Amino acid sequence: MSDSQLMHCTSIAFQKEGWLTAALLRGAPGCGKSDLALQVIDRGYAELVSDDQTVLTLRNQELLASPPPTIAGKLEVRGLGLVSFSYCSDVPVGLVVDLVPRDQIDRLPTPEFEEILGVSVPRLRLHSFDHSAVAKLLLAITRSEGDIVR
Repeated sequence: MSDSQLMHCTSIAFQKEGWLTAALLRGAPGCGKSDLALQVIDRGYAELVSDDQTVLTLRNQELLASPPPTIAGKLEVRGLGLVSFSYCSDVPVGLVVDLVPRDQIDRLPTPEFEEILGVSVPRLRLHSFDHSAVAKLLLAITRSEGDIVR
């Protein structure tokens, strides 16, 4: 049995410990979801799962991210249009990233989690237009919680 929901977010897949792990980038229109995904993909750190809408499915107690068929492999690049990219499906979700204004980010945040379809997923906030946003995202997705002191 599987449950699913459609979430307004851009999702990208990273290699972590030999497995793909998806990060869900959420936020208001214009907050930089697609732009941050493009930067990470362009630098070779991640692969597109889906832009703007992601299908989340619970299968065997695992939360998986996939693109809706109508937008699979398409990323909106502001100023250019919809650009085709390779993409992956059924990627286990490892992180939720809420893209927010800089003044909504704590210097030393308390660890947060969000329950999605019954699965608890780590959540953090980033300002996507900071020069260090890609580096912060990479640290969050690749480091174990024990490596980060808060």
